[in-house]
Amino acid sequence: MNPSNLSPSVEFALHELKHLLPAQGPLKDFIHHNTLHAYQHLPFHAGLEHCARLTGAKVYLSGSEYLKRKEQGDIDETFLQQELNKLGTSASVVPVNPHEKRVLQFRRLWKDHFHIDLDGKVHSFLFRLLCGYLDQGISIWSFPSGSTGFLDALRKMDQESLVSIFMHGTPRARQLLRDKKTTINDVLKLIVGKESLHGLYIFDQQFSHPGWSGLVSYLEAQPESLIAQRKISLEDLILAELLLELDELDATLGTDRNLLDPFYQGPDLKEILQPAPGREEFQTLSRWQEAYEKTYYNEVLRVLQQAHPVPAPESPDFQAVFCIDDRESSFRRYIEMINPNAETFGSPGFFGVEFFYQPENSFHVTKLCPAPVTPKYLIKQTNSQLRRKKDLHLESSSHSFIGGWLISQTLGFWSAFKLFLNIFKPSLSPATATSLRHMDKISKLTVENDHPHHHEHGLQVGFTLQEMTDRVYNMLYSIGLTKNFADLVYLVGHGSSSINNPHYAAYDCGACSGRPGSVNARVFAHMANHEQVRQNLRERGLIIPRTTLFVGAIHDTTRDEIEFFEEQEWPQDFSTKHQKNQQTLREALKLNSRERSRRFLNTPLHQTPEYYNIAVQTRSVSLFEPRPELNHATNSMCIVGRRSLTQGVFLDRRAFLNSYDASLDADGQVLTRILNAAVPVCGGINLEYYFSRVDNQKLGAGTKLPHNVMGLFGVANGIDGDLRPGLPSQMIEVHDPLRLLIVVEHSHDVALLAVQRNPATMEWIQNEWVRYVSIHPQTKEIHMFSDGAMRSFIPQGIAPVIENILHYVQSSRENLAVGILPTGIMKKSTKQVAP
Repeated sequence: MNPSNLSPSVEFALHELKHLLPAQGPLKDFIHHNTLHAYQHLPFHAGLEHCARLTGAKVYLSGSEYLKRKEQGDIDETFLQQELNKLGTSASVVPVNPHEKRVLQFRRLWKDHFHIDLDGKVHSFLFRLLCGYLDQGISIWSFPSGSTGFLDALRKMDQESLVSIFMHGTPRARQLLRDKKTTINDVLKLIVGKESLHGLYIFDQQFSHPGWSGLVSYLEAQPESLIAQRKISLEDLILAELLLELDELDATLGTDRNLLDPFYQGPDLKEILQPAPGREEFQTLSRWQEAYEKTYYNEVLRVLQQAHPVPAPESPDFQAVFCIDDRESSFRRYIEMINPNAETFGSPGFFGVEFFYQPENSFHVTKLCPAPVTPKYLIKQTNSQLRRKKDLHLESSSHSFIGGWLISQTLGFWSAFKLFLNIFKPSLSPATATSLRHMDKISKLTVENDHPHHHEHGLQVGFTLQEMTDRVYNMLYSIGLTKNFADLVYLVGHGSSSINNPHYAAYDCGACSGRPGSVNARVFAHMANHEQVRQNLRERGLIIPRTTLFVGAIHDTTRDEIEFFEEQEWPQDFSTKHQKNQQTLREALKLNSRERSRRFLNTPLHQTPEYYNIAVQTRSVSLFEPRPELNHATNSMCIVGRRSLTQGVFLDRRAFLNSYDASLDADGQVLTRILNAAVPVCGGINLEYYFSRVDNQKLGAGTKLPHNVMGLFGVANGIDGDLRPGLPSQMIEVHDPLRLLIVVEHSHDVALLAVQRNPATMEWIQNEWVRYVSIHPQTKEIHMFSDGAMRSFIPQGIAPVIENILHYVQSSRENLAVGILPTGIMKKSTKQVAP
């Protein structure tokens, strides 16, 4: 449709819709993001109030929940009174929840004045049309092929089918559909009337199903996000829905009915979309939220300031670079406990190598780097020995009338038996989404570019020597690994395994666009082991000893298993050292399973580490288990600094840990690059959990239990509901909605300069959608960004000391207080934690 044919009112509404609708793509590319990204140009609390006013969503905890947290000590009385003093209110005042209604109520007039539920009549059929058109492999019959878009497909179906695609087949609706010159305004004149109200009407219409509208808007901008691409636009969706509404109105009320515009006396769309902060109830709740967060931030910052730094080993037994993912923090802690001479680092899980990946025998490529990055490179898998097993009852022949009947009468009984058996004895199956199937560990990867003109899919196949050198140098330099290299350096990507879980991509690596980091780990290891790359690095002053071998690996965070790549190519002396290191890693994984299992209510406390390791592996393949793991639940901080800052403290698996050495970066240029990625990625994860927690119905996905997978691209409750963006309740039940605390180890002036270089990063800080803190590497002085500047922050109280970490992590199923780990507990054995 030509936008020039649209009225200014409709053009304005379309522009605002594309900005305000949910921006969640298909499930296979589940990328965490700020649910309220459209309000991020406003200060945090003003943005929340504006969202609540427009949509009716809850944006804070309820008053009773805040009071409960105050009773539990999670909200300090002193901090609360400080915040409420800003409003002239006493801490004894009970917070009251505003009973917000969605201000977009124009279309409700159909019910009030015409007694017709237009949404109820139209939505279910509209959603089925959309699901059929966008389908990625569930539907038996596909939409007409060769069409140039959604509307053309509808026209072809209406013209060539025995019955109309419209429920009633009224003449006006069919004629307007067939006329390719029909515009949104043409139909709105027949439904609404006054042109100035057209934009308001379609804005209200699309926010009656924001999930479907948001997906269509996303696909219009990024059609490549679907494997089987479909051409569709938000304008197509609006016109199709208007025609379905016209068909319903003509059939029910007749063509000579009254239009809608005489009944509307409210504000216009521009007035509605203007922020209007200042409601007393919101102001009060915002102060309770600030006190809640400040209480927690104080506890974290006093621990970081008062703990004694743990020096890095001068000659480490081995080194391991993990993703900054909060789920890896406890694994790293246990590695260092079992072997104090091991050294761990944190880096975004794509390890600085951005590319598209094409498995062998696949026509499609997938992106393995952060969502905002657009790679120019392609890594191909060759010589794969991995062959996926298939169940015959899942083959396309089972969809036919005869084939379906035969299979149901034969293999159907066997399938039922296997299903019954899996309930009592869960095991890996072809239906399991597992991180180890993303790439065959025996295969070859085209890491090196053999010719500058070797391109496929418009991408350069592999990296040139200079490009490999740049990426190895930048990654190692950014995490501070520039000397004292161990003989073995592990690059540990991560992924997860689960079954019957449409949100499986949300459990994998966000830095790899919701996919496992195994390919990235192998690619970086290949580059870092390349002799010519090392020669180039020596010329830049980065010397990697010839005795050092980089090894790619993958950690399955659900099953707590680890796999290593290209072991068959290692020299014998490396294999011997690796076997010793594996014992440390396996023991650490068992302790890691034990610690995270305390949050699973159906798992008993005080068992052996071996028990929990088996339990989490069984959990990952249980059909009836909606919580294979808790993913990023309880995330609350991102710390950018040396491992010595955090190794001596307990942070309860709530921290993203990005390694960084300020002594190598006096002007903060490296810090800028780190924060440009860490702030939106970690901040997006944090805020999606925040908003899915405070209103799981409007801003989250509700419970998983009634979810239906729609076309392999989204989920809905039942078969006719709106698509559910956000996270299901099983991922956020234990989450505390706190804004992410970002702590960087540098002087406060350089820390501020580092974020000011990029306006997009600074917006997060300036408007306080994340809270930003610096801690000086030498003096440990703390500054927090507040009211436009870095201001001194002096933590209150004495940080607690955790005498026995192994017992402490089994003391409660709730969040545990952060604390200092005393020197001397870092060498523990699994024998000490047996019941």
